[in-house]
Amino acid sequence: MITQQALEKYLWGAATLLRGLIDAGDYKQYIFPLLFYKRICDVYDEEYQNALKESGGDMKFAEFAENHRFQIPKGAHWKHVRENTKNVGMAIEKAMRQIEKANPDTLFGIFGDAQWTNKDRLSDETLINLMEHFSSETLSIKNVPNDELGQGYEFLIKKFADDSGHTAAEFYTNRTVVHLMTLIMDPKPSESIYDPTCGSGGMLLSCVNKLKADGKEYRSLKLYGQELNLMTSAIARMNMFLHGIEDFKIVRGDTLKHPAFLEKDTLKQFNIILANPPYSIKSWNRTEFEKDPYGRNIYGTPPQGTADYAFQQHIIKSLDEKNGRCAILWPHGVLFRDAEAEMRKKMIAADVVEAVIGLGPNLFYNSPMEACILICNKGKKKDRREKILFINAVNDVRRESAFSYLTDEHIAKIHKAFVGFKDIDGFAKVMSAKAVLANGGNMALSLYAHDQENGKPSAKEADLGALLKDWQKNSDALRKDIVEMIDDLSLEKK
Repeated sequence: MITQQALEKYLWGAATLLRGLIDAGDYKQYIFPLLFYKRICDVYDEEYQNALKESGGDMKFAEFAENHRFQIPKGAHWKHVRENTKNVGMAIEKAMRQIEKANPDTLFGIFGDAQWTNKDRLSDETLINLMEHFSSETLSIKNVPNDELGQGYEFLIKKFADDSGHTAAEFYTNRTVVHLMTLIMDPKPSESIYDPTCGSGGMLLSCVNKLKADGKEYRSLKLYGQELNLMTSAIARMNMFLHGIEDFKIVRGDTLKHPAFLEKDTLKQFNIILANPPYSIKSWNRTEFEKDPYGRNIYGTPPQGTADYAFQQHIIKSLDEKNGRCAILWPHGVLFRDAEAEMRKKMIAADVVEAVIGLGPNLFYNSPMEACILICNKGKKKDRREKILFINAVNDVRRESAFSYLTDEHIAKIHKAFVGFKDIDGFAKVMSAKAVLANGGNMALSLYAHDQENGKPSAKEADLGALLKDWQKNSDALRKDIVEMIDDLSLEKK
């Protein structure tokens, strides 16, 4: 068996072969498909040998489809493609498409849309070097068990995120934050888990890993994801398979425009939703959402300049009515922006908001913004109804080099505060929903949970809080003046 350290060195070694040839953000388009291709071929060989041994050397029996997780058509096996010295990219692409076609229910489109035949990008020599590098290790289950390969794959995802600049956020969410969100959601066996903007599938797998760590039945989980980007959705599917997860549904598509999971012409509902939606996107169809056929505009229609509350409403609409709960990672702006105030008020009045957790800066990839986790629950415990817990953990973050993360101590502290659901001096504050609504539905952390050192607002927080209150007051006054002006004009016309 290969060690975890050796596996990571081996996987990253493939990426180093591409340095200087293509952008770091594009590594994933080639490395992930090749890794998965090598894995399924090595597992096929392993299954073949096991069946051969079981049948006493019957080669026809060893080839039966029933003995294999995936089918590898003749001529499409890694060893056959490896023999090519010319037009290597064409041979790789042909083999991958043949495998996809032979496994339509599980592998269709899984290898993505990389330009394998573009020799200006990757020469025959480079592709041969990549294949020879991957050929240096056997990626059978015996040599590299699912858990180990899954960890290696996650290592590679993070490395690509670290190296890829602005594109990282498309497929990677800080795993320490994901772990915290998973602990708060507390998934149970047989529950349905959904991520409407699933990236590489890390949030779904985090639920699997939690049940594994707790010694509970994880294979009964029902995992669903939707992802707009073709390559990223393929990465997510590969991620599942390489972790040994086969019962899942990840679909490529635009969640706002074409939600993938429906039941009887309405949105499918889930026990748990975890998500880090793209924030403040402007290129979305506001007019279509205003007359949404699935009734997702339950609190109103967001402004064209930001679709955040379109995603938030989609998520709430997709929660199981009895015990549906969600943890959504957002920038702090969703808590107090005036343009979304009315929708926010309606969401609070519906008593679905359970907690707001303020996190520190730089937890979004390649962005200095502070993050927050918005916790909603359609099955609040009796003692939590009409209440909202505010946790100010903006100082509970560790920064090393260019990256920030939550330590185990940070995660435990925040999780304990959520479970306890009570005031903690300088850290957590339970507010009535009425009190928050009296503040215009403003959920800015600075208004409720203050400086952790002395339990009182810092000068900065106090100033910000005062500004927010004044802003809210002035906004309300301006809105009132505009309404009165419109009414006066209407009377003049009459």
